[in-house]
Amino acid sequence: MYFIRPTRDIPCLEQVIDALPQVQMIYLDDRELYDPTIIAIADVQDFLKYQWNLPTIVLALKNEGTELARAWEQGALAGWIWNDLPAEPLKALKRIDAQYKRNQDSRDLPSAAELQQRLLPNPIDLINYKVETFFQPSAYLSGDWYDYWKISDKEIMFYLADVSGHGVTSSLLTSWMAAFHGRSKTPRELIKKLNGMLMQENIEKHITMIAGVLNLDSHILKWSSAGHYPPPIIFEPNQAPKILSTSSFPLGLTEELEVEEHECVLTKQARFIVCSDGALEPYEGGLSEQFAQLVNHLQNQSFEAPEHVADDIAILSLRRMN
Repeated sequence: MYFIRPTRDIPCLEQVIDALPQVQMIYLDDRELYDPTIIAIADVQDFLKYQWNLPTIVLALKNEGTELARAWEQGALAGWIWNDLPAEPLKALKRIDAQYKRNQDSRDLPSAAELQQRLLPNPIDLINYKVETFFQPSAYLSGDWYDYWKISDKEIMFYLADVSGHGVTSSLLTSWMAAFHGRSKTPRELIKKLNGMLMQENIEKHITMIAGVLNLDSHILKWSSAGHYPPPIIFEPNQAPKILSTSSFPLGLTEELEVEEHECVLTKQARFIVCSDGALEPYEGGLSEQFAQLVNHLQNQSFEAPEHVADDIAILSLRRMN
């Protein structure tokens, strides 16, 4: 932090400087040379006169209550009295600094959300298939994620993942997955690779995931699950939905993660759908009742999420067109 030396005489200036030994002293004329994101401590009269943009804690004399009020109106972070500092000023500074950084992070969230949206995969043209998606964060940033990409002229790889918890850390892990899924050729390889990296970094988060590879010629879909719920669902015309239940552990719990690979064939007009557990939120009842309602709405293509949700929602569908 910076301490801007006051331009007027302050009788207790040296005592205040002694109470803040870790604060760097700078001069008013040099303020433009310093980092504008670091908090400055300054005299209230200088702050009001020069109206700089540094985040500032102002110091006032005891009879300058009006000046303190004006400084707060103009954006000062806090106001102290020159000869009556907080009992532990360094701790108070750290609290103010932490709150300021949290506020700055909050202001950045809309931009971060826009950036995260841009990281979602672009639509791709596929022979005989259409990829359909739904993505709705519960707040600005999402811990749910999906991705898909061609691994050959005849194959597309995909995954849908749900990071435990909410907030910035969970959303950063989604970007981490997008950056490091690498050149995996099978669902098992992708899940094992991401699990190994997650365990190596010792991040206290776990991730559930469904990953798969679809052959666009043979219509064979190979998929694996890492502790993910709800299970994948296949919808076929005039057929009951097929629930592809499986049992496995999420990523990030054990280095010895066992990953099974399953296989199915998509018939004409079939839809293979995977969802995050946030897709259950619009429905009432226990888990099984919620899942039954979700299946019904997905089958009828009538799924709608409320405007405000408590959990992130992501849905990925692979539809065979003919």
